[in-house]
Amino acid sequence: EQNKGLITHAVEINRLENEADRIHRQAVGQLFNDERDPIAVIKWKETLDFLEAATDRCEDVANVVEGVFVKHG
Repeated sequence: EQNKGLITHAVEINRLENEADRIHRQAVGQLFNDERDPIAVIKWKETLDFLEAATDRCEDVANVVEGVFVKHG
């Protein structure tokens, strides 16, 4: 069934976003532990935050698409 496939993909996107959150936390922690140059810390932290926000937006899109399919079949 098409809806089952959609739900499967939505669940996988959610799983991947959770994994991205975990990796983001780990990378930021490692950045603050290992990097001594404050400018490099700022640059890398901003880059990591941007990537994390992008994965959040992907999850948001999946949630909207899932909601439309649930509501309208």
